[in-house]
Amino acid sequence: MTNVTETPVTTESDSVVRTISHWIDGAERVSTSGRTAPVFNPATGALQANVALADQAEIDEAIASAQRGYELWSSYSIAKRQTVLFAFRELLNSRKGELAKIVTAEHGKVGSDAMGEILRGQEVVELATGFPHLIKGAYSENVSTGIDVYSLKQPLGVVGIISPFNFPVMVPMWFFPIAIAAGNAVILKPSEKDPTAALWMARLWKEAGLPDGVFTVLQGDKLAVDGLLDSPTVQSISFVGSTPIAQYIYETASKNGKRVQALGGAKNHMLVLPDADLDLVADQAVNAGFGAAGERCMAISVVLAVEPVADELIAKISERIAKLRIGNGVGIDGVEPDMGPLITEVHREKVSSYVDIAEADGAKIVVDGRGYTVDGHEDGFFFGPTLIDDIPTTSRAYTEEIFGPVLSIVRIETFNEGLDLINSGEFGNGTAIFTNDGGAARRFQKEVQVGMIGINVPIPVPVAYHSFGGWKKSLFGDAKAYGVHGFDFFTREKAVTSRWLDPATHGGINLGFPQND
Repeated sequence: MTNVTETPVTTESDSVVRTISHWIDGAERVSTSGRTAPVFNPATGALQANVALADQAEIDEAIASAQRGYELWSSYSIAKRQTVLFAFRELLNSRKGELAKIVTAEHGKVGSDAMGEILRGQEVVELATGFPHLIKGAYSENVSTGIDVYSLKQPLGVVGIISPFNFPVMVPMWFFPIAIAAGNAVILKPSEKDPTAALWMARLWKEAGLPDGVFTVLQGDKLAVDGLLDSPTVQSISFVGSTPIAQYIYETASKNGKRVQALGGAKNHMLVLPDADLDLVADQAVNAGFGAAGERCMAISVVLAVEPVADELIAKISERIAKLRIGNGVGIDGVEPDMGPLITEVHREKVSSYVDIAEADGAKIVVDGRGYTVDGHEDGFFFGPTLIDDIPTTSRAYTEEIFGPVLSIVRIETFNEGLDLINSGEFGNGTAIFTNDGGAARRFQKEVQVGMIGINVPIPVPVAYHSFGGWKKSLFGDAKAYGVHGFDFFTREKAVTSRWLDPATHGGINLGFPQND
């Protein structure tokens, strides 16, 4: 059984609230900064822990430990590194249920959704176990007389990962399995809102045989983020979060000479053509709009309904919303709800404010999730599924990312109108088209200005051996997450030009520029 912290986990009724610490140099490191942030149970609204917020001394300690870990780990043979990766994969697979419970307790998402994010993250772990093939160099023999050229792929060094609250397991796993497989040392700064999963994974890495310092968890806020961005030891930054922060991460880290992959926000559209199966569309719109309480960057937040389908589609979606069960993600008597709470009270009020904006701008609130409560959990951060019709495309509720269970309908007349609306937005993360017309789907995938596209698939998150990332203001930097992009990002190439002289001959002196012959 893998424990989460050295100290016992307390219940919400206990008088002593536990403090979630760092993981530095292969062990839990109790913070001495004197700064903490609250960690709530989103389903009850109760304080369940405090998380340490690192000071500069702890940031420096974490980076120094990671540098020592990198120097050792990068000297390990490929065979030894692969053994550790496989051990981690097996431990994760056997204990993933523990991790899912941690995610539900701190994030609030239902158990099946928590398990789903672990399994999608595990895909990247499995990809990383095959890393020897993906970090091979190339060799060209006798490019010039007696001269060979070959390339080597080597790790960067210490790399930083800054992850969001909505996927405390999957998003870090987009990056750290590949980074570690390639020989780097990782410093993970998880969200302050749900930080415990990171510590659990750190313990699992240690049990798998990873040397101390190779996987570090640095709890913190902006001070920790800036500490990673400014450190000359940290060679790269991987980030997922809102677009303003992604842009800040990209600009600051790039200015400091680091590699950056910064994935930002989204406003994902589903284009529905009149020939689509509307029962399929309604099912998938509900799944993609309200799954994980809408707190995911690949959620569908706008349905572009090509008339005359809007009225029928709204009726079908409304019917399905009425059957959704909202409640504590842990469930009751083995029965879990369909949707849990939002992450914090502050975020719930922000989501509610967007519905206010839509209403003030003339939209029709078909299903209103504002003020939603759950019996026995009246203090929880719940927000009901919300359906909005006739939202103006000038409204902030249309143009900005809401990050909650709010689905908007825009009525349009043609395919071209829908394509133009999608392409005119500032984001380009994910999109989907629902149709039985292969020609329309083919044109859509070619002309839409979005990085990830679904054809009758509402949430087109690529499998691990492809790469994840959007276009426009949804991605800053040149590298997407995982897949081939991931291995390229976490390695750098050396080109070696080599000549071994035949002892029977000698080239003599020639001061001219070397020429191929």
